[in-house]
Amino acid sequence: MWTCLCQLCFYLLSTLAVAALSIAALVLYKTKPYPNIKRHKDEETFLDPHTIKTVTFPSLEDSPSLELSVIVPAYNEEQRLPSMLDECLAFLEQKSAGTPNFTYEVIVVSDGSQDATVSVALGYSKKHGAEKVRVLELIENRGKGGAVRMGMLSARGRNLLFADADGATKFPDYDKLEVALKQLAPEWRDDGIAIGSRAHLENDAIATRSFFRTILMHGFHFLVWLFAVRSIRDTQCGFKLFTRTTARKLFTSLHVERWAFDVELLYLAENLKLPMSEVAVRWTEIDGSKLTPFWSWLQMGRDLFMIWVRYLVGAWRIASIQKKEK
Repeated sequence: MWTCLCQLCFYLLSTLAVAALSIAALVLYKTKPYPNIKRHKDEETFLDPHTIKTVTFPSLEDSPSLELSVIVPAYNEEQRLPSMLDECLAFLEQKSAGTPNFTYEVIVVSDGSQDATVSVALGYSKKHGAEKVRVLELIENRGKGGAVRMGMLSARGRNLLFADADGATKFPDYDKLEVALKQLAPEWRDDGIAIGSRAHLENDAIATRSFFRTILMHGFHFLVWLFAVRSIRDTQCGFKLFTRTTARKLFTSLHVERWAFDVELLYLAENLKLPMSEVAVRWTEIDGSKLTPFWSWLQMGRDLFMIWVRYLVGAWRIASIQKKEK
């Protein structure tokens, strides 16, 4: 009997090993190791509402010419975008007035929006000038990660922040991130990421959320810890500040363009041993989220597993390391 059990276990383990090797081989065969970042010709320019002329965006590879670039990914955000931009620009204008060397730009990235998002954003560009507010209109929907990446690749700042269009995070908390980033990276040539975090609000969230959503939240956090990021408690807060050097490394290496892109970014940062600081920010849940709890978490769980598998078997590699080796 024991002999039969041992043989059965051997066959099962052999089958699992063969299946695992087959999956790894398939992933390696089907997957390109480095991201293929495509950009439509019309996405290389922005409209200056005052001159009614199109102007070519700069490149992230250029030297910086401003202190801060704010990237705002927006998909069908005509309703929520105005309040976010009002708070953002009021804060930045006040900071600019009080700090002579502080210069900024806001890049609103419309991710294939079907509503009036572009028109709303262009209204702010006309009001504040294209030097301060620019609109990048993506031809097709790429996903939040893809929109953030395109904005980052078009930015002029020494430091680059991406902030969600819903305005859930209080924009004046940028000052907290700035302080944390300067402690990690005194110069833009240094590496560093300051990560806005809602981890301190978790108990309040549990108290107001349904049992089902609480289970999903804890399950997602566990999967993030298991497959990807272990040093950051809140990977998903849409308020992250990067030095230009770090943004170059991460956003040229990013594969995931949808909701799980934050996790891959921080996974890359951990693997590259980039300095990171998690900073508590004020956050309020805003109606109109594009996430549907069950299906979005399911998709993100799948993406987390695939991030882990692809890097584990070498199907995905880090582009910045490739450049360094060359």
